[in-house]
Amino acid sequence: MEAAPFTPPPTSSFKTPSISSSSSLISLSKNFSRNHLPSKFKSPRNLSVRASNDDSVVTLLDYGAGNVRSVRNAIRHLGFQIKDVQTPKDILNARRLIFPGVGAFAPAMDVLNNTGMGEALCTYIQNDRPFLGICLGLQLLFESSEENGPVGGLGLIPGVVGRFDSSNGFRVPHIGWNALQITKDSEILDDIGNRHVYFVHSYRAMPSNENKEWISSTCNYGDEFIASVRKGKVHAVQFHPEKSGDVGLSVLRSFLLPKSSLTEKRTERKASKLAKRVIACLDVRTNDEGDLVVTKGDQYNVREHAEKNEVRNLGKPVELAGKYYEDGADEVSFLNITGFRDFPLGDLPMLQVLRCASENVFVPLTVGGGIRDFTDSNDRYYSSLEVASEYFRSGADKISIGSDAVHAAEEYLKTKVKTGKSSIEQISRVYGNQAVVVSIDPRRVYLNDPSDVEFKSIRLTNPGPNGEEYAWYQCTINGGREGRPIGAYELAKAVEELGAGEILLNCIDCDGQGKGFDIDLIKMISDAVNIPVIASSGAGAVEHFSDVFSKTNASAALAAGIFHRKEVPIRSVKEHLLKEGIEVRI
Repeated sequence: MEAAPFTPPPTSSFKTPSISSSSSLISLSKNFSRNHLPSKFKSPRNLSVRASNDDSVVTLLDYGAGNVRSVRNAIRHLGFQIKDVQTPKDILNARRLIFPGVGAFAPAMDVLNNTGMGEALCTYIQNDRPFLGICLGLQLLFESSEENGPVGGLGLIPGVVGRFDSSNGFRVPHIGWNALQITKDSEILDDIGNRHVYFVHSYRAMPSNENKEWISSTCNYGDEFIASVRKGKVHAVQFHPEKSGDVGLSVLRSFLLPKSSLTEKRTERKASKLAKRVIACLDVRTNDEGDLVVTKGDQYNVREHAEKNEVRNLGKPVELAGKYYEDGADEVSFLNITGFRDFPLGDLPMLQVLRCASENVFVPLTVGGGIRDFTDSNDRYYSSLEVASEYFRSGADKISIGSDAVHAAEEYLKTKVKTGKSSIEQISRVYGNQAVVVSIDPRRVYLNDPSDVEFKSIRLTNPGPNGEEYAWYQCTINGGREGRPIGAYELAKAVEELGAGEILLNCIDCDGQGKGFDIDLIKMISDAVNIPVIASSGAGAVEHFSDVFSKTNASAALAAGIFHRKEVPIRSVKEHLLKEGIEVRI
C-alpha cells in the first residue's frame, strides 16, 4: 500500500514543494547519483550578498532531516529569533547563518543541489559571512564523502570525508562525549576549556597539509580527525553544541555574540578521551486514569504488588528529564511502553513529551517503542521511516527499535538478503546508522550442555538454579511476553550488518532486581560487535557501574528505578567512576 504524502510539522523550514518536509528528503534519497562527483562549486553567476540588519535574528538552513528542533531550542534559549531559509536569496541576505546538518551525506547534497541552496551557500561562505556548520554541516564543506559514495561535496575545504576504521578496536559510530585538542585561536571554542563535547558520527575528515589552514581543533578516536574548522568568520564543528550541555551552549553563544565570554571559568578535571556515558531511562506509559507517567518494571511488570494493582507512578516524563539533565545525565532515553497503537501519528503523546523536553534538555534524547510500519485507527498507513522522521522532527536524536528489529534479523538470517525494506535499513539509509539503536530484550535459558541448542551460549559466572553451568539468551518481543527462536548474540550480529549504530542490551532476569548488570551477557555482546553497546537492567549501586565498565567493553550504562526513587543520584555514580579511574563527563 502506498503511503499518503507525509504532513510536515509546523517548524518545517522550506516551503517549496521539493524540500518541504522529511518525506521530501526520503524521496530525494532514493534518487541520488552515487557515481557522479560534481565539480567544486565556483563563485556562481554574480550572486550578491546583502546582510539583514536585525541583530536578534539567526538564519537557519534546515533541509528537512533529523532533529533540528534542538538547535532551534538552543538558539531561542540564548535569546535569539529564527528566520528559516525558504529560498537561496535568504542565505545570501543572512546576517548570520547556522547549518545544522543531520543525516546522511548524499541525501543532504541532493537537497542542496536540487534547490540551488548549495550555490548560494558557497557564495555566502566565500564572501566570509558569519557561518556555523554543525556535524554534517561541517562534512559537506569538503570535496567529497565515501558515505554511500563517492559523493561530491561543496568543495570549499580540501579533503575526503571517510569512515572511521573499526579494525583497530574502536567502535563505529563514534558516539559520546570526547575531548578536543584546540590547535589555533578558534574564538567560538574559548569557553570549552578542558571539558567534553558530544559527538555522534561514523564518518570524519582527516587533517592534511592541504586543509591545515582551516583546522581549529582535532579529536582523537583511533586516529586524529578534524573536530572543527575556522577561517575568518566561517566556523564549523563535527560535534553537536546543541547536545553538549552548558559547554555547547557557550559555543553557540560565542558564535552569535562574538565578543561575549563566560564570566566564570570553571576549573575541572581535564577531559582526555572518550568518556563512558551514564544514561537515565524513563519508561513512559498511560496509567489507568489515562495520565502519561514514568513507571518502572520488576522483570518488566510495571504494576504495584498491591490490592489495586495500579501502574507504578514515579513522576512526569518532562519534569524528570529536566532533572536528570541538571544532575549530569549524559543522555536521556524515553521508552514508550504503551505503544499508543491506535493513535494517528500526529497525535502521539510521546511527540509532545519530546517537544517539551527538548526545550530545556541539551543532551541527546532517544525514544523507543512503536517504531514500525503501522496503520492507525483512521486507516492511515505510515512506514517506519515516516514514524521515525516525525520523532526526529519532534526532538529525538536517536530512535530505538525493539520487536521490529527481531523480525528483521530473523528474516535476514534466514535469507541472507538485505532487502532494504526493514526499519533498520530504511532509517539508517536516510539518517545514518548513528541514529538507529536496537533494543534487545533477552532472558536466560539455562543449559547443562551448550551443544543442546544451535544458538551461542556461554559458561556462567554464577551457575543456574539447578546448578546449570551454561545459558543462552533467548530474545523476546512485545515487552518480553513472547520468546523468539533467535539468541541475543545472533540478533546483535545481524542488526549490526543491517545498519544499526548502537545496541541497548537489556536482561529480563536482572530487570528491577538491583543486583547488578548481567556481566556475562554484556561481555559476550560487546566483544562480538563493533558498534557501541549500552548496558541496561539491574543497576542498584554505584559499584555496579564501575563493575560493568571495568569487566566489559560497554560504552554506556543505563539505569531507571534507582534514579527515579532517588536511591542513587547520577552525580554519585560519576564521582565513584572518577575515583575508580574511569573517564566520565563532569
